[in-house]
Amino acid sequence: MGDWVLTWGQYQVLWEGLTVTLRLLGLAFLLGVVLSLVFGIARLSPRTWMRGLALVYVEFARGISSIILLFIMVFAIPILFDFDAFGRFSFAVVALAINMGGYGAEIVRGSINAIPKGQTEASIALNLSPTQRLRHVVLPQAMRIILPPMGNLTIEILKGTALVALVAIGDLMQATRNLIQAQLAEGVSGVTILFVNVLVIYFIVAQIINGLFRFGEARLNARFRQRTGRAAVSTEAYSEVSA
Repeated sequence: MGDWVLTWGQYQVLWEGLTVTLRLLGLAFLLGVVLSLVFGIARLSPRTWMRGLALVYVEFARGISSIILLFIMVFAIPILFDFDAFGRFSFAVVALAINMGGYGAEIVRGSINAIPKGQTEASIALNLSPTQRLRHVVLPQAMRIILPPMGNLTIEILKGTALVALVAIGDLMQATRNLIQAQLAEGVSGVTILFVNVLVIYFIVAQIINGLFRFGEARLNARFRQRTGRAAVSTEAYSEVSA
């Protein structure tokens, strides 16, 4: 068993790379969620030009290769526009977020469409504005449908962060490459052990993300059942009074 354990110094190097990966994932996730909501809702807009703009973004973000998008953001844009104020890390965050936003927008659109039309009709009867309907009626119910696939998408983005090593960003995969170069004398066996440890690290992080989304999903479902129960009690009480 000890043969599969790295040295303390190697784990320190991997930990430093993992912190960069987690920062990259966290920022890309936050920006990706914003893009998902904005373009997912825009896909359902009554305005044709807004739906068309959102569709162009979604098809571009889903259709272009992640690695090509990453190279465009990190290398092509700074050269073409003489703009390198944010640095490679920030451009990599934007590239991953654009990719996540394309898939996330379709998740949001499909989840909103899954909400029964009666909910929207009831909110219209209550004279709620479109923004109020979306914020207080549609999105809270849609979140129960959004969370599971969004968790899977977040794990996919986690795995996609490994691509940033190709543009010399010191993430977990770049740290792994550095260790491989430093231990070439150990041969194939040492490299295999290193990759097995990195695989386990990615797996653990993915399971943590999965657990967080499952916890959030359980909380939302519990809250939804609680509100449904209250509504049922209120309806029953109203029926008894009317009788």
